[in-house]
Amino acid sequence: MSGFLAMGGYGAYVWPSYAVAALALGGLLAVSLAQRAAARRELAARGLDRRKRGGGDA
Repeated sequence: MSGFLAMGGYGAYVWPSYAVAALALGGLLAVSLAQRAAARRELAARGLDRRKRGGGDA
C-alpha cells in the first residue's frame, strides 16, 4: 500500500495535484449550485418559475 501511495517517488507531486483538482471542482460545484439557486429565486420572484406552473423539472 505504501508503494502505491509513494507512486514511485512522485507521490509528493501526484497526491497534492489530486487534492488541488478536487478542491477546484468542489468549489466550482458549490458556486454553480449557489448561482442556480439564486437564478431560481429570481425567476420565482418574477413569477416565471416553471416548477410552480407545472412546466418541467429543470
